[in-house]
Amino acid sequence: MKVQKGIIPDTDRPVWMVLDDDYLPIEPIQKYLHYLDSVGRSPNTIQTYAHNLKLFWAFLKDSKLSWFEINMEELSNFIHWLRNPNSGVLSIQPQVSKRCEKTINHCLTTVCGFYEFQERIEVTKEVDVYVYRYQLQPGRKYKPFLHHISKGKEVKTRLLKIKEPKKFPGCLTAEEVNKLVSACNTLRDKFLVRLLYETGLRIGEALGLRHEDMVTGKNNEIHVVPRLDNINYVRAKSGVERIVHVSKELMQWYSAYLIDEYPEDIDCDFVFVVIQAPGKGKIGTPLSYKTVDSLFRRLSKKTDIKVNPHLLRHTHATELIRSGWEMAYVQKRLGHTDIQTTINTYVHLTDNDLRIEYDKYLAARDGENEQ
Repeated sequence: MKVQKGIIPDTDRPVWMVLDDDYLPIEPIQKYLHYLDSVGRSPNTIQTYAHNLKLFWAFLKDSKLSWFEINMEELSNFIHWLRNPNSGVLSIQPQVSKRCEKTINHCLTTVCGFYEFQERIEVTKEVDVYVYRYQLQPGRKYKPFLHHISKGKEVKTRLLKIKEPKKFPGCLTAEEVNKLVSACNTLRDKFLVRLLYETGLRIGEALGLRHEDMVTGKNNEIHVVPRLDNINYVRAKSGVERIVHVSKELMQWYSAYLIDEYPEDIDCDFVFVVIQAPGKGKIGTPLSYKTVDSLFRRLSKKTDIKVNPHLLRHTHATELIRSGWEMAYVQKRLGHTDIQTTINTYVHLTDNDLRIEYDKYLAARDGENEQ
């Protein structure tokens, strides 16, 4: 059983298939993956879903189960299998889970979505009973304007979901960012690091930028435009166009990159393209996720700073919040559709943050007592 990549003729668009032991596509999985492609899910998302469903089919094979008939107990056994696929092997050593909680939850989300699709096309029945429940909306820190209207309505929630430990991903200091920039070998890479740090763009949004999105002059701003035709298969996750205001200094990095390094006479309008090095792609083609991943692994090794593109997004968001930005503004700048996502993901208060705010409180209290 394997996940196989294919290319649609005359389009160069990738498709993903899950093949059985006879190297034939597994029909129910292919129907679901085709559906995801039809509704515009990104190729990278479909690839991940394909790998998750391959794991589920491997579990069904090991457990001698049919995908057509599944219940809550068997789905819960899938969680145990994901933690330890070799549970039949005896060991005197304590076993460490092979996959983290977030990965397991993502697999469960994929499987639940797969069965929900099969139920909608009437291949299976009553799987919804095993997968979801309906309950009143849970309490939330942030309540929207019309919360009083919808608070009594039941919402659909997934039954099987394990608790994920909350981990603070950390934030970079300005000195660490400068160290990363200095470790880059090209102006393109230096500009990319500065861009991610100063805008909080997702890496897919950055790699999808075109020159027409970069507005310089009186107003320095970047237009994040969702596109489905990026030849490097990157996507702007939110699907909503937005404007991110930037500094004059960042645009100067962009100009220096264009003047000194951007290839001449290329048929490409992407901002980030291959500029050199045989074997790493044709010069002038858009950068891919894989190339950027290699860049950040090299930077981590060279600087001893464990970094990835999303950490720069966390750093930018945290700096905005610490500087006093209202959460609604942070949400808009980051491109979140739900402000609760911004609150849950990017509000990182350290002990030093609490100490600073407490010192402010003491100063204000002592000032009032003296009056």
